[in-house]
Amino acid sequence: MNEQAKPKFIPKIVAARYLNNYLLEIQFADKVIKQVDFEPFLKSSYHPEIRSFLEIEKFKQFKIHNGNLLWGDFELIFPLGDIYSNSIMKQVSTF
Repeated sequence: MNEQAKPKFIPKIVAARYLNNYLLEIQFADKVIKQVDFEPFLKSSYHPEIRSFLEIEKFKQFKIHNGNLLWGDFELIFPLGDIYSNSIMKQVSTF
């Protein structure tokens, strides 16, 4: 399957673990495992709340909630399809 192609049904995230820097290993309910690097997204954003996750200890405090990967109280969350296809850089806030 093309890495950029998104399946019609996006399985929920069942596990995630920190690897290093801003790289996470994410496992989906369909047993697919992806390594997703969040650094390009975080570094290219101008939004101060998003950039605050460049603090590595804050970045490491992710959690899985209802099959989604999020930080804080929904301060940072990505669409499942973007994580599954490893395309979180498709849009970056320029505010």
